Parts: sequence; C-alpha cells; structure tokens
Amino acid sequence: MLVAFAFSATPADSTKTTKKGGLLGSLFSVEEDEAIHRGNILTGATLFLLQGNSDEDALNILFGDIYKAEGYTFTAEVFGGYFVRDAMAVGMRSGYSRTYVDIDYSILEDLADVKEHRKYVSNGFFVQPFLKNYLKVFDSKTIYFFNETSLTVEYSYGISQSDDGEDVSKTKNHGWTFKFGINPGLSIMVLDRLAFETSVGLLGLNSSWVVIEENGEKRSEVSYNIVNFKVNLLALDFSLVYFF
Repeated sequence: MLVAFAFSATPADSTKTTKKGGLLGSLFSVEEDEAIHRGNILTGATLFLLQGNSDEDALNILFGDIYKAEGYTFTAEVFGGYFVRDAMAVGMRSGYSRTYVDIDYSILEDLADVKEHRKYVSNGFFVQPFLKNYLKVFDSKTIYFFNETSLTVEYSYGISQSDDGEDVSKTKNHGWTFKFGINPGLSIMVLDRLAFETSVGLLGLNSSWVVIEENGEKRSEVSYNIVNFKVNLLALDFSLVYFF
C-alpha cells in the first residue's frame, strides 16, 4: 500500500530528466552546427620561439663569469584531425625544431682558470598521433575545455664545438626520443570556425636513446627514461585551429 501511494503522489505527465553524475555525465550535448560535431575536421599550426642574449657586461655566476651568451629554441608544427564522434577527434601532428646556443665563459678563475667558447646547434623532426577530447562544460559554443593525449616520435641530431684557445673539440650526437603526454587546455572560438587554443603538459613519459661521437670517434651511447607529473606554466603551447 505504501508503494502504491508513492506512485500515485507523482504527477503522471512529469518529464523531468536528470543528468548523470560525475564530470562527463554533467556535460552539455553537442549540437549539429558546432565546430566539434561528429564528421568535422580540424587543422592548424603552432609556433614556439624562446630567445635570449647577454653580451654587454659580464654576467656573474656561482663559479665564474659569462662574457657572451645568445641562443634560441624554435619549433614549428602543423596538425590535422577528424571528429570520429561528437567532441572527440583523432589526428596527427608533424613538425621541426631547432636549438642554437653560443656562449663564452670562464669558471674557477682562482683555481683552474677554465675559459671556453662553446657553440651548439641541433635539429629535430617529429610526428605525433593524438586523441583529443573536448569537454562542453558550459552551455556555450564559444568556450571549451579539452584534453589531448599524444605519442611523439622524434629524430634529432646536433653538433657541439668548444674552443679553449689551444684546442678545438667537436662532439656530434644523434638519437631517437619517444614521448607520451597528457595535455589539458582551453579552446576559445574567436570567429565562427577559428579558435585560439592553449594547453600545458601535465603528465609525461620521455624515453631517449642517443649516440655521442667526439672528434669523429664514437664515444658512448646513452639511454634514459623520465616520468614527470607537474604543471609547467613557463611551457605553454599556443595554437590557431580552424574547423570545417
């Protein structure tokens, strides 16, 4: 009798629906005219440049002085993806990176008086398949959160030259790097189909294998693995993404 009374107290025409619990269960549904709808394509490019120099007065360090230092790190990449379902895209990135450093320094002047002029340059090429999930947290077609899970395969080679005024030494290195990463971020639609996106590395697994040659002779092989779980606000990625 209690069960029958409980059902009779509920209006027969009630159509109230509740969302499932948890973050994914509380997301808003994707509409057909949205950029992240199933069947759409995303494409874009990312540029990164970090540059610095110091060539006026000597820069004091803990064990000596730096008289001249300049260098940069440059990365350019293009990417594309296809939405296999609403808010989920599968795609690929490919790019090129270059690092250059030129430094003139001295250390332990009172003891060893080591002075060197060192140059280093490296080039790298990489491909990166990824899975990208957009999260429609707000009932809006302008702002989305996302997470990108990716696997990077990179080949790089570089050369380092040191000159102490008497001898010149050259060291070459080349190797492969494999990276697995989880990168959360924010996407803002600035135009109808054009978005500005920024992301930060949260979890990464880095595995590298490097061969080192000094003055034309093979010296060593180095392999190492790094696992990190941290947010580096100085290593943000910025991209322009177009949906069609």
